[in-house]
Amino acid sequence: MTTVVVVGSGIAGLTAALHAHEAGCRVTVVTKGALVDTNTRWAQGGIAAVTDPDDTVASHAADTITAGAGLNDPDAVDVLVGEGPARIAELVARGVGFDRTADGDFSRGLEAAHAVARVLHAGGDATGAAIQAALGDAVRAAGIPVREHALLRDLVIEDGRVTGIELADGERLTADAVVLATGGAGQLYAHTTNPLGATGDGIAAAIRAGAAVADLEFVQFHPTALAAGAPFLVSEAVRGEGAVLIDDAGRRFAFDAHPDGELAPRDVVARANARAMAAQDGHPVRLDATALGPERLARRFPTIDAAVRERGLDWAHVPIPVTPAAHYLMGGVVTDLDGRTTVPGLYAVGETARTGVHGANRLASNSLLEGAVFGARAGDAAARDRDWPVAPAVPARPAPVAVDTDAPAFSRSALQRLMWDDAGLVRDAAGLDRAAATLAAWRSPGRLSAVEDDNLLLVATHVVDAARARTGSVGAHYRSDAVQPASIPAPSEVLAC
Repeated sequence: MTTVVVVGSGIAGLTAALHAHEAGCRVTVVTKGALVDTNTRWAQGGIAAVTDPDDTVASHAADTITAGAGLNDPDAVDVLVGEGPARIAELVARGVGFDRTADGDFSRGLEAAHAVARVLHAGGDATGAAIQAALGDAVRAAGIPVREHALLRDLVIEDGRVTGIELADGERLTADAVVLATGGAGQLYAHTTNPLGATGDGIAAAIRAGAAVADLEFVQFHPTALAAGAPFLVSEAVRGEGAVLIDDAGRRFAFDAHPDGELAPRDVVARANARAMAAQDGHPVRLDATALGPERLARRFPTIDAAVRERGLDWAHVPIPVTPAAHYLMGGVVTDLDGRTTVPGLYAVGETARTGVHGANRLASNSLLEGAVFGARAGDAAARDRDWPVAPAVPARPAPVAVDTDAPAFSRSALQRLMWDDAGLVRDAAGLDRAAATLAAWRSPGRLSAVEDDNLLLVATHVVDAARARTGSVGAHYRSDAVQPASIPAPSEVLAC
C-alpha cells in the first residue's frame, strides 16, 4: 500500500488527502497549527467555476489568461477551468452549502476581471470557512490521521528521492510520496492579508531538497485590506456588488488606470490605490459601499460587516479606509499538471505550487478552484505513480550578490519592512540590489535558529533574485525603472496603515 504524507490542511491539501485515501493509499495529514488554521478558512470572495449554462469554459479561460498577462500555461488553464465544474460538484457532495437563489440555483457573484458572474459563495462571505469545515469533516469521517501542531523542518531525501519528512521536534515520518500544501509566504511583507502561519515552509523545504521553483517574482497585492486595526481583507466581491474607490476629495480614481475602474485586474487596482495614497501624503484611500445599504451589506458580507463594525466603522454610511497588502504568491515549486515536482516522490499543490495556471497575476477566486482541481489530480497521481516521473525542470538564473556588511540586525519585522520597501508593490534595481545584499548578510551561517524565520529568509532571497532577473514589468511584477514612473510612487512613498 502506498503511504502518502500531506503537509498542509487547506483545500488543496485536504482534497489531495481525500483523493489519495479513496484510491487506496495510507494517508496522514500534517499541519503546523490546528486543522482549521489555513489560508482557505479566510477566503471570502468565493470560488470561480462555470456552473451557468450561459457561461463557458472558454470565457473563464480567456479571463484567466487576460488577468495573468498572457504568461499562463494554457494547458494548466484548460485543466483548471475544464475540471472546475466537476470539483464544484464534489465539494457539494462533501457537504459545502453554497448560497442559492430562491429557485435553488447557485447564487453567483461578479468579481474583477471576470466577464460574467461566476463566483460561487457560501455564508455570504464565508466561503473558505464553509469549504474548510466540510473537508475537515470529510477527512475525519474517512479516518485519515491528522497530526496537528507539527511543523515541517525538512524533506527526507534518500537515493535522490523523497522518502518522508522531518518535523521540527526531530521526529521523522516515512512515506512513498509527500504532498506539499503549506500555502504561500505572505508573512514576507509588513502588510499582508495572510495569517501568521504563511511563512513559505513547503517552498523552502522544496528548495533545500533541490526542487525547481519559478515565478516567485509574481506576488499579488490585494487592493483593499482594511486600514484600521489588524490587517483584514475586504473582499473584491464588495466592489463586484457596486462599491467604489475614492480619494480624499471623493473622486473615483481607478478609471485613471484602467477602463474597468474598480473591476480591473488586481495588480492594476492595487497600484492605482498606491498612486492615490502617495498623492495624499500616504493616507489610505476609501472604499465607498454606502450605496449598498446596511441590510444588503450585513446579509451579503456578514464576516466583513462584523469586522468593520468591531473597528468602530459604519461602512453602510461612511466610506472605510483601505490599502494594498500582500495577498497571494503566483510562483512556487514547479510542477506538472498532476502536482509532480522535479524531485521524485515530491508533489506540490495550491499556493505552494507553480503550475503556471496563474501566469503573472491570479484571477480573482481562482485560488480555491486551483486547490480543488490540482489537489485532486495530485492525490490521484500519488496513488497511481510507481516510478514517480520527474516534472520538467525550469533553469535557475542565479544573480551575483554583494553582502551588505553593515546590514541591521535580523528580526522578522526588519525582514518584512525590507521586502515591503524594496521588493513590494513597486520595485527598481537599486531597491532590489539593496534587498539582496541585506538578505545575504542575514543568511550568513549561525545567524538564525527559528525554522519559520529561516524559511522566510530563503524564500525572500529567491523572490528578490527572480525580481532582479526580470527587468521588465508584467502583471504583478512592476519595475518602476522599466517604464515611465510618473504616475506610480516609489515604495517608500506608500504608507500602509
